[in-house]
Amino acid sequence: MQVLRKYEIMILLTEEFNDNELKSWVFNYAKSLRKFNVCDISVISRGKHKLSYSIVNKSRGNYIQLNFASIPKYVKVFRDYLKTDSKVLRAILLKKQ
Repeated sequence: MQVLRKYEIMILLTEEFNDNELKSWVFNYAKSLRKFNVCDISVISRGKHKLSYSIVNKSRGNYIQLNFASIPKYVKVFRDYLKTDSKVLRAILLKKQ
């Protein structure tokens, strides 16, 4: 039996999203997580902020925080999925205690 662990992903998206597009992107990503029996998903929009330095010639970005519980073997799949998305500038995944 696999043990569920709690994780947090902080995602930096490009600023081109309007509110509806941002909600749609987050909803689709959360929906893709559910395919792997992820549970307790919570989404927090941290808003648009100016970046300390340019990333891919972008000076502003949308910050999204996703908290969820999952089986550890699927975590690499989540990270790889984010790396393939051109709208994602950076993402960091943390294991919570």
